[in-house]
Amino acid sequence: MGVVADAWTWLVTGSNWSGPDGATHRLAEHLYVSGLALLVACALALPLGLRLGHLGRGGALAINISNVGRAVPVFAVLALFMLTPMRNSGYLPTVIALVLFAVPPLLTHTYVGMTGVDRAVVEAARGMGMSGAQVFLRVELPLAHPMIMTGLRSAAVQVVATASIAAMAGLGGLGRVITAGFNRYDTAQVFAGAVLVALLALVVEGVLLALDRLFSPLRRRGRAV
Repeated sequence: MGVVADAWTWLVTGSNWSGPDGATHRLAEHLYVSGLALLVACALALPLGLRLGHLGRGGALAINISNVGRAVPVFAVLALFMLTPMRNSGYLPTVIALVLFAVPPLLTHTYVGMTGVDRAVVEAARGMGMSGAQVFLRVELPLAHPMIMTGLRSAAVQVVATASIAAMAGLGGLGRVITAGFNRYDTAQVFAGAVLVALLALVVEGVLLALDRLFSPLRRRGRAV
């Protein structure tokens, strides 16, 4: 319990949260790189997954290709980028590595959610005279929404937990709290940094879950009824 107590002491010490090397600044950096990577991954994976799921073909190939990003360790991708001129591009190598890591769960869950929609419901909607766009927006997308959000939460947690690798490239984020603790042989700081990363991942998942429940199209439709 000594390490836990020392880590708690580190977390409640105000001086550890202030300044350019403080936990507050590192937290902001961590949120920035994680948020940017997740936005880029969503911009790439969601439209592709929705389109392929709506068409009902080509998804298996796209998912298998995207899974290459899952098979290759994120740190290995970042290490390769550090051997190229891209190493002087700030957070760009880290963001690319995280995007490759986030795309597979987003694409897979989106495609599976769309193809999992009951075809009888889709055909009934078309029989009512709905256009392809109307079927997509008013039938397929609302029914696929839970699976899509599951993929988003999974990707977000993975990105937040993995964004600590930015410290390995000398950049910011909560990983710098951990690496600074290693450099100082300060086990309490290492433990505290790991706790901060874990708590941030849990908070992000909780926020996304709350937003999902609040703005779910199925929930709004149920209220309207």
